[in-house]
Amino acid sequence: MAKKVSVTPLHDRVIVKADAAEEKSSGGIIIPDTAKEKPQRGTVIAAGPGKKDEPVTVKAGNTVLYGKYAGTEIQIDGEDYLIMRESDILAIV
Repeated sequence: MAKKVSVTPLHDRVIVKADAAEEKSSGGIIIPDTAKEKPQRGTVIAAGPGKKDEPVTVKAGNTVLYGKYAGTEIQIDGEDYLIMRESDILAIV
């Protein structure tokens, strides 16, 4: 479940906790840290209210897919998160 954070995003921004990177390939090969790809899946932790005529459609707890280079990495209470626009989210899983 989504962890509560002390930060509230503004407008159409959302805070996402990225899932852990894959440790093994589908063939069972262990992937070293330097070769791991950035995860493109995560859980929404908090969402802003949206723009004037466009409410935000995702809510805390949703698992989402987002672009490889979407968002800005931030740290809140020692945890790593991504903050991004809702338009950077590709799908709700």
